[in-house]
Amino acid sequence: MCGIAGLIHRDKSTNVGGEMQNMLQSLKHRGPDSTGYALYGDGKSNNYILRFKVGENVKEGSSAQIEDSSVYKKRKEQVNSEIVSTGATIVEEKEATPYSFRYVITCDDDLLDLAKKIESVEMTEILSLGKSLELVKDIGTHGIGHTRMATESGVDIRSAHPFWGYPYSDVSVVHNGQLTNYWNTRRRLEKLGMRFMSTCDSELIAVYIADKIRKGIQLEEAMQTSLDDLDGVFTYLVATKDKLGMAKDYMAAKPMVLYESEKLVALASEEVAIRSLLPHEIDTYDPFEGEVKVWQA
Repeated sequence: MCGIAGLIHRDKSTNVGGEMQNMLQSLKHRGPDSTGYALYGDGKSNNYILRFKVGENVKEGSSAQIEDSSVYKKRKEQVNSEIVSTGATIVEEKEATPYSFRYVITCDDDLLDLAKKIESVEMTEILSLGKSLELVKDIGTHGIGHTRMATESGVDIRSAHPFWGYPYSDVSVVHNGQLTNYWNTRRRLEKLGMRFMSTCDSELIAVYIADKIRKGIQLEEAMQTSLDDLDGVFTYLVATKDKLGMAKDYMAAKPMVLYESEKLVALASEEVAIRSLLPHEIDTYDPFEGEVKVWQA
């Protein structure tokens, strides 16, 4: 019983980070294990925004190793060397936590070599990479978020949503449900050169969509084919640089509530999340089974 939420402003940039926090706070009862969100700006810069981690957030009961801050610093310096070795330039770097960082970089549009170089450093994982996408951002146009109740994979950063469609710019997914053909589909995609960083079935959707977009397939068509290619019960949201999409499987067992006006689209597992943004009287509806919808920013 996870909670998912998404919103897209059609007429302006706004404090999407604050709005998404309010929506996820309203859904916290659906997922006590982890939370996360991916937010999108206007993407007009030629620079890429890179978020990565070099360790884990270690809490009581976690199997992750507690490491000294000097280890994080050493790995960060190794990452810097790997970035420079590809010909990329680090324009700006900030520490988000002792083990995670936000960089602004300039590089060519072939992200695969860059991503491989960065993740060759021990314990290092890219969280997001794109001209528009960030995991945390205050000013933007649209975003998706998730509160997680872990049923299969572990409770750690790697298994937390949203999932990024590595190494393709600005593709992210949040999901509520279970996929029953995860391993077979994962192996097929891995043979095509796609990469997975967790054993969470939800990551499969992000990789599946990224593979379709890589082949020149439009987002809505990729989502439509997912209804037949992915088995199980699921409702998911996907965001790209300038679009927000929703897909619901044919059984429609996982809830989704939708509000749509000329200026705003908001979706969530429960109406209470939408009402955190719009406390006045509003009309919402539940999408049909097998329905796919895509909105433009």
